[in-house]
Amino acid sequence: MKRLENKIAFITGGGRGMGAAISKRLAEEGATVVLTYSKSREKAEAVAAEIKANGGQASAVEADSIDPKALTTAIQKTIAELGPIDILVSNAGIYIGKEFESHTLEDYEEIMAVNVRAVYVASLAAAPHMPNNGRIITIGSNMADNAVSPQTTLYTMSKAALKGFTRGLARDLGAKGITVNLVQPGPINTDMNPSDSDLADFLRSRMALSDYGTGEDIAGLVAYLASEEGRFITGTAITIDGGLNA
Repeated sequence: MKRLENKIAFITGGGRGMGAAISKRLAEEGATVVLTYSKSREKAEAVAAEIKANGGQASAVEADSIDPKALTTAIQKTIAELGPIDILVSNAGIYIGKEFESHTLEDYEEIMAVNVRAVYVASLAAAPHMPNNGRIITIGSNMADNAVSPQTTLYTMSKAALKGFTRGLARDLGAKGITVNLVQPGPINTDMNPSDSDLADFLRSRMALSDYGTGEDIAGLVAYLASEEGRFITGTAITIDGGLNA
């Protein structure tokens, strides 16, 4: 029997980058996967189709994480059609990087809405229906602990907020046997942070392993936390960054 057999997994932003890798890995482990997208419909549907072609179960649904109603509706619909969500992975996120003096209030509202509020909204919609041994896993960033370069103020602030949320929610849901954890990736080769960008060589020079990670590296950690093997880990942030923060 696979580790996540008969589990329902809901993954925001699951159609590209790390989200796509997480969607595929959880499906390989036996979970029925529902992945959301906002603009990348073709990519999300391709991920779902690949999962099905490999014998898994998956569907892609449109739900922009910046819209609380759309996200809540998608979760409620999933619960109504498939049953309670066992594994919630809040992966969707955005990056706004520019000189601090150029920031606007709209920049703040947008990044906090996607990177922080959506995590709260998804958890609030899913947690009351989660069974014992449920899992809430959020994808943050190692930059919550190390602002390695300029022009990252809003992003690092949003990702740092997730640490407090994770600790508090772990206390709130612990009595139900639900674990809550934060995964903090560092340089991972995705379209959001490609390994051939202008910043890549600088990041490699600061890393212990001197190379970018892959979406599969993140997906492996998420799968572990989602499984029974991760049952005693909660309220913590796990940094996976090739030693950039070492």
